[in-house]
Amino acid sequence: MEFKAQIMDEAAVQRSLARLTHEIIERNKGVENILLVGIRRRGLPLAEAIAANMEKFEGAASPVGYMDITLYRDDLSEISALPDAGESHFPVSVTGRDIVLVDDVIYTGRTARAAMEGIFAFGRPASIQLAVLIDRGHRELPIRADYVGKNIPTSRDEMISVTVPQVDGEPLGVKLFSLR
Repeated sequence: MEFKAQIMDEAAVQRSLARLTHEIIERNKGVENILLVGIRRRGLPLAEAIAANMEKFEGAASPVGYMDITLYRDDLSEISALPDAGESHFPVSVTGRDIVLVDDVIYTGRTARAAMEGIFAFGRPASIQLAVLIDRGHRELPIRADYVGKNIPTSRDEMISVTVPQVDGEPLGVKLFSLR
């Protein structure tokens, strides 16, 4: 794997998250019925950052949950006979809530599909929306994000890496790598 470019530094990521937060608040006419759900691993710290922005902008934050989508993946049998699934946690019921799934990168759409399936295993939400920091294209399923921090067209020979301090021990950032 070869480093190609720094796409976004910490300040650029923070600006994108602030814009995403404003868009989420505007579309949902406030934060009252929203449940932010971070897709583990990097989606959770991003969801927490959006909640902190909501507190700053609206004086109230939406609750933040998280989910591990391992058991809902369509390639589960290819991963392992006994997959190691992490836990999912929702501080409030998903039923009747406007769920905003938060992830770092959308690529094929399969992670988002698995997350939606996982949400339905816990209840029936009023709506499910998708917020991603990066949309890199190459969808294999008819899924699109409702909120996108930045569109970065890539080739299939490239990889986007989002770093978050809570997971990677590095500052927020987005880098592009070549897989060749």
